[in-house]
Amino acid sequence: MEVFLIVSAAAVLLILVATGWCLTLVGLPGNWLMVITTVVYGLLVPMEWRSAIGWPVMVLVAVLAAVGELLEFAASAVGTTKAGGSKRSAGLALVGSVAGGLLGAFIGLPVPVVGTIVAAVVFAACGAMGGAVLGESWKGRTLDEGIEVGKAAFWGRMLGTLGKIFMGSLIVAVIVVAMVT
Repeated sequence: MEVFLIVSAAAVLLILVATGWCLTLVGLPGNWLMVITTVVYGLLVPMEWRSAIGWPVMVLVAVLAAVGELLEFAASAVGTTKAGGSKRSAGLALVGSVAGGLLGAFIGLPVPVVGTIVAAVVFAACGAMGGAVLGESWKGRTLDEGIEVGKAAFWGRMLGTLGKIFMGSLIVAVIVVAMVT
């Protein structure tokens, strides 16, 4: 019975961690889902179990998630601000990036894993660009000004998402290594 519980708990953790990583691809807070899942698992699973996770791993996972958020925020903010973007365009870029990421994940489904990942990241960046252009035109700026801000939002979102995905990948690796060692 104990073996069944150990395997079941580990399987649920890994499924939720994989789900969190996938959510990160489309711009949703998947890294935080991984943090919450890891902490709950670490608190509920007895330390005698081989797959138990201790406090150092839980703290490391939270730190990696925070670094991922900082990377994403810094890249997006720097990109849009350098191009002179407004708060409105930054907000619409965020909405556009989430919508674009979800659409990209759906469109990329025919090509397993790689297609979904690439499409989600690229479409999220395109959505950020579209949102920024819309925000700037709504504010009364010219299309050329909007496109410049949109390009900055595109590259900021692209670099920020890649940084956050990298941190999410490190989180997955830390959890797996902690469970098997």
